[in-house]
Amino acid sequence: MSEQTFEQMLEESLKTIHTGEVVEGTVIDVKDDLVILDLGVKSEGILPKNEYSNDPTVDLRSAVKVGDKMEVKILKVNDGEGQVAVTHKRIVADRGSKKLEEAFNNGEVLTAKVAQVVKGGLSVVVDDVRIFIPASLVSDVYEKDFEKYKDQEISFKMIEYDPKKRRYVGDRKSLLVSEKETAMKDLLERIKEGDVVEGKVKNVTDFGAFVDLGGIDGLLHISEMSWGRIENPKKVFSVGDVVKVKIKEINGTKIALTAKFEDENPWKLAAEKYSIGDVVTGKIARMTEFGAFVELEPGVDALLHVSQISKDHIVKPADVLSKGQEVTAKIVDFNVENQKISLSVKELLKDDDADDAEAPAEEAAEEAPKADEE
Repeated sequence: MSEQTFEQMLEESLKTIHTGEVVEGTVIDVKDDLVILDLGVKSEGILPKNEYSNDPTVDLRSAVKVGDKMEVKILKVNDGEGQVAVTHKRIVADRGSKKLEEAFNNGEVLTAKVAQVVKGGLSVVVDDVRIFIPASLVSDVYEKDFEKYKDQEISFKMIEYDPKKRRYVGDRKSLLVSEKETAMKDLLERIKEGDVVEGKVKNVTDFGAFVDLGGIDGLLHISEMSWGRIENPKKVFSVGDVVKVKIKEINGTKIALTAKFEDENPWKLAAEKYSIGDVVTGKIARMTEFGAFVELEPGVDALLHVSQISKDHIVKPADVLSKGQEVTAKIVDFNVENQKISLSVKELLKDDDADDAEAPAEEAAEEAPKADEE
């Protein structure tokens, strides 16, 4: 290496820096709260932690190493102690502002980590520029708790860019709506009535469960959850459950689902299990003004008409029967095609009367003397 001339050494010793100038420095020391840089001048550059980044949680010792090259902007040539005050985050912010301007003009989708949950929404940081995402633009559904977004990466579009007022606003909701519309369109093109699909339970109500089919929600009504009787969907399904369902009906964007598969229909074997004259026992599932429906097995109900409850006149089934009560009755009518079974308790009572009437006659016959004994 050739030796420097006197003129070169003099020129270097007279090198000056100015406030607002961007220079490259070399890290010569890193402390918990500041970084010291060699700027190529007599005085060292002092970079405080709050001028390195807007992130208060940043660990300087991990982020910066001795020997690293770093661009900084001169804040003060002499900070009062003969040192040069510099900033790094403002250079990054300037570049970030330019990036946001381009994204705003081009409708570009940006991705950033949620730095803070603030009053009225979320705050994300892109190259040290803070962007506010209002609560109304965070999601396409009602959100009660925004804490779940903390430290999560989210995508959004810039809808407001005003560097003079330092106002930067993002919108996540429109992206979600667009994604769902695309997914919905794709799904509707792929599925048809009768298809068996898998989905994830998204919400459970008193009348059914909404199942996410991967682009659109389908309704699994309480009456379609099982061949048996379901009293409370929340006791059968939970949010997050993966279920196999059949598409019963598609009406525009509304999809009706069923979990009642024909090969599991209990009425298929009913003809082998039940016939007219059989005496059966079941529990009363529900009552009407004209009778009570008795569940013989899950999915197979039989009607006990009010006129067949007793030999006595009954005005309302509820006067003598109650839901959940176990009853024994005779099958008096059976229509497999229409899936109807009619029961009668009255017929059993008649049978009992007939048995009682026959018993004394038989006893009398046994007691009567035989002809050859007279």
